Amino acid sequence: MTDFEQTLLKEISTLPESRQADVLAFVRFLKISLPDEEKIRKEFQEALADARSTAQNLNITEEDINNEIRAVRDGK
Repeated sequence: MTDFEQTLLKEISTLPESRQADVLAFVRFLKISLPDEEKIRKEFQEALADARSTAQNLNITEEDINNEIRAVRDGK
């Protein structure tokens, strides 16, 4: 057990039981609100593959994309 974990447990143990339940609820809230990095990575890869497929179907090349980016950056 890390020093942090020991300190956290010590702090929690000094709280009234009703407040300990609040701490547990908060920790669980934090866990479910964390982004699922693997899911995000998978969704990104799927979106990228879809964009590449669409570009290929529309005969859009990397050069076309780079030219569009340059034009926008140059304000044209």
